[in-house]
Amino acid sequence: MIRSLFGRRSSRAALTATAAAALVAGAVAVPAVAAPAAGPAATSCAHPAVPAARVSYQLFTSRNWIGEVGLDAVLAELSAIGYEQVQPYRATYRTPATELRAMLKNNDLAAWSGQGNVDEATFDATIEYARTIGQKYMGSGGFAAPGIGSYADTLATAATLNRLGERSVRAGTGKVFGHNHWQEFTTRYPDPVTGELKSAWQIMVENTDPRWVTFEVDVFWAADAGVDVAALIREYGNRIELLHVKDGFLNGDLRGVPADVGEGELDWAPILEAALPYVKQYVVERDNAPTGPETAADSFRFLTCQ
Repeated sequence: MIRSLFGRRSSRAALTATAAAALVAGAVAVPAVAAPAAGPAATSCAHPAVPAARVSYQLFTSRNWIGEVGLDAVLAELSAIGYEQVQPYRATYRTPATELRAMLKNNDLAAWSGQGNVDEATFDATIEYARTIGQKYMGSGGFAAPGIGSYADTLATAATLNRLGERSVRAGTGKVFGHNHWQEFTTRYPDPVTGELKSAWQIMVENTDPRWVTFEVDVFWAADAGVDVAALIREYGNRIELLHVKDGFLNGDLRGVPADVGEGELDWAPILEAALPYVKQYVVERDNAPTGPETAADSFRFLTCQ
C-alpha cells in the first residue's frame, strides 16, 4: 500500500520511498541518463549535473523582462546562456503559432512543453497550436477542471486529464501533465474503501492512465507543503516526467519566498539524484524574478554545473 502524502509547512513530514509497482504498472520506463563525464564542471558540483539538453526555462519567470524588451530578445538571450528549450505560458500563446515557431527556430530553441489551456471545449485548437510549435507535452499551470474541492471533484479531474491526455497523445502532441502548488498535497480525503487519508495529488496519480497523463512536480511548492521531494520522486518516478525546478526559502505556515535555483534553502543533491533516471525535462522557474538574464543564467549554471 502506498503511503498517504502527509505534510504541511508546519509539519514537514517526510514521505517513505516504498515502491509503487501497482500504480505504475504498464507505464513506459524512462531510460536512465548516463553520468556526466568527469571533469572540472562535474567534480566541482555538489549535485548530479543535469544535461543541458534537458533543461528548459519557464517564460513566466521573465514576463516583466519580456514586457520591456520583447519576446524575441529574451529568447535570444536565453539561447546565448545555453538553453535549448523554453516552456511557454498562457500569455505566450497570444503570439500566433507560426510567429512563435519562427522565433524559436531563429534562436535555436524548442518548446517541448507548455503551460497553456486545458479547457476541453477548446482543446482541439490548443492541440493544433502545440503541434505547430512542436510540443511533446501538454498542460497548464495547474490541473484541469473541476479541481480538487472534494473527493468526487478530484476523481472527476483525474477523468478529465485522462480524456485530454488520450486526445493529445493520439494527435501526436504527447501526454497531458498536471502541475502542483502546495494545495494538491495539503488537501486530503479518506479513501472510501480503505479509509486511508490520501492527498489530492496522490488520488490523481492513482486514477490517471500513465499512457495519457504524467505530472510536472513543482519542487518548491511541494517542499513548501512539507513533502520530501526526493522521496516523492523515488516513489512515483515513472509518473513524473517533468520538474519545475524552483528554489527559495520556506516560511512556516506562510507562503514561501522563491529564489534563483541554487540560492535558496532546498537540498538539490538528493532531489536531482532521484530525478535523473526518470525526469525528461527540468524547467527553471522563479516567481517574481528580477528583470534581466541573471535568474536564467544563475539557474542554468547551477543545474548543468557549467
